[in-house]
Amino acid sequence: THPARSIRCPQTHHAAGYPADRNRAEHRQGTCCRDVTNAEKPEKGVVFMNYNRSEFQASYGLSRQLPESDRPEFVFSGRSNVGKSSLINRLCNRKNLARVSATPGKTATINFYRVDTAYFVDLPGYGYAKVSNADRERWDELINSYFEADRALNVLELLDSRHAPSADDVQMMEYLHFHRIPFVVALTKADKLKKSEMTAQLEEFRITCAPYGCKQLFLTSAEKGTGVEELRQYLDACLAPEA
Repeated sequence: THPARSIRCPQTHHAAGYPADRNRAEHRQGTCCRDVTNAEKPEKGVVFMNYNRSEFQASYGLSRQLPESDRPEFVFSGRSNVGKSSLINRLCNRKNLARVSATPGKTATINFYRVDTAYFVDLPGYGYAKVSNADRERWDELINSYFEADRALNVLELLDSRHAPSADDVQMMEYLHFHRIPFVVALTKADKLKKSEMTAQLEEFRITCAPYGCKQLFLTSAEKGTGVEELRQYLDACLAPEA
């Protein structure tokens, strides 16, 4: 059997309802021209994405619909209601680029957003809705087909900063580690933590996620903007020629 079937992705395993300086700050607001003068150019190898240049591209519900990869893809994975849509919107300075489902766990498509020279890819949330066997098989094929394809991707696994990773979260990290897919963890809803809890939670997650090959952790809040600029810097670095 294909190795991708050896560890089932939690999106499909059971419950899925199926991303300081002046020049950078101005660029985020769309006021910085993309053709800068020599004096203003960033050091060689640095790439700044214009996150304001973002738009919905398409949704795909069947594996045969998935497009071939023609640019870097940042994949947002996580449980239903972990805040994927909210984080995508915050990164892109938008309110409704990624729509928050009224019924968590019911989204059954992979959603592509064009963000400057890359794609943000929003996977269906896992760990929520009970689905039929037919839907589960379709999602299994959809998710595995996506990850099995030849794509230039980096995964952002979103975990709720208030709670230890669930069994589904751990299974997703095992899946990524098994298939040698690079990923970082974005801890969401940091605004719900007390300041005194943040450092301890970050360290606890670092210890928990390290065995699965997690490259880095970011403590974020779509509500307050915590960690968003640091996450943008990471995404920018992934696009650098040597990345």
